[in-house]
Amino acid sequence: MHIPDGYLSPVTCASLFGAATPFWYAGLRSLRRRLHTRLIPLVSLFAAFSFVVMMFNIPLPGGTSAHAVGIGLGAALLGPWAAMIAVSLALGIQALLFGDGGITALGANCFNMAIAGCLCAWGVYRLVAFRTEATSRRRVVACALGGYVGLNVAALLAGIELGVQPLLFHDASGAPLFAPYPLHIAIPAMMIGHLSLAGVAEMVISGGVYAFLQKTNLSLLGSNAERPQAAGPGSLRPLWVGLAILMILTPLGLIATGTAWGEWAPKDWRSAAKRAEIQRASSNIAPPARIPAGLERLASVWTAPMPDYAPPLFREPVFGYFLSALTGGGLIILVCQTSLWFLRGSPLRRRPQHHNS
Repeated sequence: MHIPDGYLSPVTCASLFGAATPFWYAGLRSLRRRLHTRLIPLVSLFAAFSFVVMMFNIPLPGGTSAHAVGIGLGAALLGPWAAMIAVSLALGIQALLFGDGGITALGANCFNMAIAGCLCAWGVYRLVAFRTEATSRRRVVACALGGYVGLNVAALLAGIELGVQPLLFHDASGAPLFAPYPLHIAIPAMMIGHLSLAGVAEMVISGGVYAFLQKTNLSLLGSNAERPQAAGPGSLRPLWVGLAILMILTPLGLIATGTAWGEWAPKDWRSAAKRAEIQRASSNIAPPARIPAGLERLASVWTAPMPDYAPPLFREPVFGYFLSALTGGGLIILVCQTSLWFLRGSPLRRRPQHHNS
């Protein structure tokens, strides 16, 4: 679901970046109003959690892979606006540092997963959990269903964006310039894996963590996700421990060796084995004989310092993957804390003084 550089035209990328901007602005305004609640530490925690969860690739039939995002849990705990910012931050670090998702396509990836995904997850959660107590089992179901719907909405949007490229952007001979597969191939290829295995994983993660919090930390589950109850200074410790355990386990994500559909690098188009994998995963339709010109041109627009979660200094993939999880998670937490310091001192937070005349 992380669309790489070159698969979307510059027009598509700019349009989706523009569509995402008002939501980012609204999300930041919402965070600014709630700086003195327990929300900010939770945003740091959840952004790092989402980053790590996305490293657990799930093998799919046909040789590809997919992953959960945790958007159901984020929307239920943080509300839609804060969850948008948290997931966007995770996606930004993935693109900049690890090349997971394109820099030019960052607006599209954020719009799909962080914005549309979180909004749909929150909507389903609020609808199913309507007027129930924080201890209700219905809230666990609501969180799980919200995650399932949100993830599949994000996958559907990615499939549509990829599928319209050959229709709208092609050369004089009709050859696609960017993503080569049309809608009737792109949408099923994206949806089958997410409606099944990846969607189930999202349900289990979102509902499972929510059920755990019901038993261990009910203070985090207010009756209204937009007005969470206060939490004590040590109340997040079990969640930080859980995040650390997830980081240690991230090498399990290497079990899925296949590339996610629509995320192939230019070198994959030159490999006979990879081309056969692309064909199997795309309704047995062979990819174009030549790399689409626009895709090849934009694919090299950014070179990540730790591409594919494999630091160049380390030859052992397992250790490199774990180090990437540690580096990315730590950087996300640092960015969140730095942003907190900036927002607290921002002139936008200062209230105008009223003088008696």
